[in-house]
Amino acid sequence: MLNFLPRRLLELLPTLFLVSVLIFGLQQLLPGDPALVMAGEEGDPEVVEQIRRQYRLDQPLPVQYLYWIGGVLQGDFGESMRIKQPVAQLIAEKLPVTLQLGTMAMLFALLIGIPAGIVSAVHKGTAWDTAANVLALAGLSTPNFWLGIMMIFLFSVGLGWLPASGYVSLLEDPLQSLATTVMPAFVLGSGIAAVLMRHMRSSLLQAMAADYVRTARAKGLLERQVVLRHGLRNALTPVITLGALEFGTLLSGAVLTEQVFSIPGLGKLIVDAVFNRDYAVVQGVVLVTATVYILLNLLADVLYVLANPRLRA
Repeated sequence: MLNFLPRRLLELLPTLFLVSVLIFGLQQLLPGDPALVMAGEEGDPEVVEQIRRQYRLDQPLPVQYLYWIGGVLQGDFGESMRIKQPVAQLIAEKLPVTLQLGTMAMLFALLIGIPAGIVSAVHKGTAWDTAANVLALAGLSTPNFWLGIMMIFLFSVGLGWLPASGYVSLLEDPLQSLATTVMPAFVLGSGIAAVLMRHMRSSLLQAMAADYVRTARAKGLLERQVVLRHGLRNALTPVITLGALEFGTLLSGAVLTEQVFSIPGLGKLIVDAVFNRDYAVVQGVVLVTATVYILLNLLADVLYVLANPRLRA
């Protein structure tokens, strides 16, 4: 493990460099001129030229990239062209919201998907298996925005148990914060739970058919020990991979769910930035999201080793 982590961390550096080049380069393919957007369609040409000079849009692309990446390495992601605020400040305001929502959604997914997949695999061909598969299919087929609207009608309008929209910071009022995020978190987590359940079932069925499981049963171990100690630990590898990728997707911003519940997260921030040609915000949010994805993949590699002792060699 001690030799594994430094090597993986070194591999992240060229990956992050390549990602930063792609983010900056592909950003330039977006149609429209951000200087014209800021100045208005009938803006004075002198004003447009001044905006280009101010944001270095008149410089060659390699020069623009060097200025941008140099600032990023110092924690400066630039300034939003639209609202004149530092991009780092905007991300710092929105990231905790998305982190809380994504973490709660992932907890829902794990608490529902993993046990359901285990029960379905252990009781293959029974009513439990059929029920778990039906629920998984329903979770995969139901659009998030529709489920969110139905939950608002039921729990907010009908029963009055939870607020229909808005967000309260966890530091400001923990109970109210949980009340405002439990419904969107469940909406996001339900679809991921269905995917995790299907993968957990398939992986565990494959593991339970292995020779080492038959050997464990021949030794007289209880079925619970066979499933949890021998089958489950070997079946977790693909589920860990999937969980890390899905968690990264959640942290990149669930746009539709955030819109339905009026959650001010990264999803809404980047959509507004794309529509307004706010290059600095788009680049900053995408770079942070890509970095999170890469770190989550590193975390998944570490969890592989912890879950499966055979990989420690």
